[in-house]
Amino acid sequence: MIKKLINREVSWLHFNERVLQEAMDESNPIIERLRFLGIFSNNRDEFFRVRVATIKRMKQFENENSRKNKEKPSEILQQILSIVEEQEIKFTATFRETIKSLQKHHIYLLNEQSLDKEQGEFVYQFFNTEVRPLLFPIMLNNLSQPGNLRDNSIYLAAVLNDSTNQKDEDYALIMVPDSISRFVQLPSKDGKKFIMFVDDVLRYCMSELFGWMGYDTFSAYTIKLTRDAELDIDHDISKSFMELMSESIKKRKKGSPVRFVYDDDMPEALNKKLNRKLKITKTDNVRGGGRYHNFKDFMSFPNMGGKNLVFAKTYPNKHPEISHNTSIIDKISEGDIMLHYPYQSFQYIVDLLREASIDPKVRAIKMTFYRAARDSNVINALINAARNGKYVTVFLEIQARFDEKANIYWSRKLEEEGVKIIKTLPGFKVHSKLMLIRRKESGKNVYYANISTGNFNESTAKVYADDSLLTAHKGITTEVNMLFHLFESPYNPPKFKHLIVAPYYMRNSFINKLNAEIRNAKNGKEAWVILKLNNLVDKKITAKLYNAAKAGVNIKIICRGICILIPGIKGLSENIKVISIVDKFLEHSRIFVFANDGDPKYFLSSADWMVRNFDHRFETAAPIYDKKLQDEIMAMLNLQLSDNTKARLVNTKDNNEYVVTKSKTKIRSQFKTYEMFSL
Repeated sequence: MIKKLINREVSWLHFNERVLQEAMDESNPIIERLRFLGIFSNNRDEFFRVRVATIKRMKQFENENSRKNKEKPSEILQQILSIVEEQEIKFTATFRETIKSLQKHHIYLLNEQSLDKEQGEFVYQFFNTEVRPLLFPIMLNNLSQPGNLRDNSIYLAAVLNDSTNQKDEDYALIMVPDSISRFVQLPSKDGKKFIMFVDDVLRYCMSELFGWMGYDTFSAYTIKLTRDAELDIDHDISKSFMELMSESIKKRKKGSPVRFVYDDDMPEALNKKLNRKLKITKTDNVRGGGRYHNFKDFMSFPNMGGKNLVFAKTYPNKHPEISHNTSIIDKISEGDIMLHYPYQSFQYIVDLLREASIDPKVRAIKMTFYRAARDSNVINALINAARNGKYVTVFLEIQARFDEKANIYWSRKLEEEGVKIIKTLPGFKVHSKLMLIRRKESGKNVYYANISTGNFNESTAKVYADDSLLTAHKGITTEVNMLFHLFESPYNPPKFKHLIVAPYYMRNSFINKLNAEIRNAKNGKEAWVILKLNNLVDKKITAKLYNAAKAGVNIKIICRGICILIPGIKGLSENIKVISIVDKFLEHSRIFVFANDGDPKYFLSSADWMVRNFDHRFETAAPIYDKKLQDEIMAMLNLQLSDNTKARLVNTKDNNEYVVTKSKTKIRSQFKTYEMFSL
């Protein structure tokens, strides 16, 4: 029987292997390769905290819920662990090779055993001034359970001995502090630069911590516990949803273990003691590993060498229609504008809000937030608008995974400044990226909207490739205003003519557009589809894509992450080509184009094609009506579809094969896109 769908977890692991490929790619600068190792590791940690934890919960009810021809959770879990193990071998080999290659650039990674006297004195001083105040060891011998170890943090499990009394042995747990850099740069010498893990600083300075107890021999081994990150929200009607979320975040710290990783060199006695005291069971993913864990910290590995060791720094291009001495609102009133991050500056959005906050004609600003920057200039601009007497309304999604705590903080901060906060809707997330400005012009309300594929976050806008539409189109802006009313009262959704809105009818809308392409193909008319998204997981729309391909619709998909659809199956998906691009910037935009018999319809959206986006989130897809902007989008898509440097084929082989084209010219679409907007 031909497999028609790939398991979503397996597909995600294939995506993360593409990140690992970037670390293995010797054409990338050496420090960027280390940073890709960090991204790979961070992705995998989150995968275990969320997806593997979910499968483990499903596994508990496997027998009663098992259905014929449906993969069992235990089978999926086994596939995952098998692939993860294979990837770990590649990861370890790549790390060792990359660290060795650093030496060609006169950068050396030292451990506690390779320090000379001068370096040792520096490390002792650094330890006592920067590290020691942050350490609070837990002694294990007399504890039945050492409290709740922090999720995704690294600990040293230390063995403490007195060389004069072999029976006098104790064990301690020391959390490696995460409030300082994981990497310590040592003084340079003879043209060489040295760096050290802070873990090894602790190992070197154990006597500074425990010498007073009579111990003089020490060994230390890294451990890391990953917990289930699902929030279990009680339904206590006496408490606000904000209070319930806050309590649930605290409970996450005590989530069930889903993975326990330890240093392979750890003595068996210590390993057993930790498993017993931490209540690690055989059902948890217990795995021996190397000396170091939490490789996600390599995402911020410092550049200790020349500019050639990292990607060349690029600066956002100026938009040809916007300058600092012109009104952005006036420019939007003249015609639609698109911004493409990070190729163009996100600062235009902050400038627009600043302008709106002091424009005497502006009466109100509305905005959605999913993930805000830590020191958000966007939120500060909204606070300034409120202080200037504007009526500011914000929907801040406090259920955004791993950003719940920050969003609760911003929600309270905004309320203190007089901003109206639309409360989160239990059971739904608002994932739409919307801004609306209401302005009084000649006695009438005129609206200006910003609809984006990515967050209003100036930090991520530097590395996430997203698209953003600025429009004064009366139909679109009116419907954006309707959406904000819908967030407050979601029980009687209006009909939308321009916007496509989830969770009401987005899936069916796109299925209808695919049906139109099928009819056109059968009637010999122009019929094709280009999709750019992060994830394609919804089975209903995947089935419709297969139907369209069989009917003769030519389908091209640029899908960075999960893709359950399998292209190239004879008689089913031969008309479908899927590529994935992983490069310097994170591909994040969602763009959908339908041929429509020679009159293409363009949409940008906040939504991937997943069940959660269609059924459990407020999402928005907006039409792009302006012909010039349509051409701009198609030029970007064509560059990506021509990429023969960083594009991989998603195919029946599942081997992340690089795309090979007939062109002898190397096309790296992200770099070409930057050039396109610099002209």
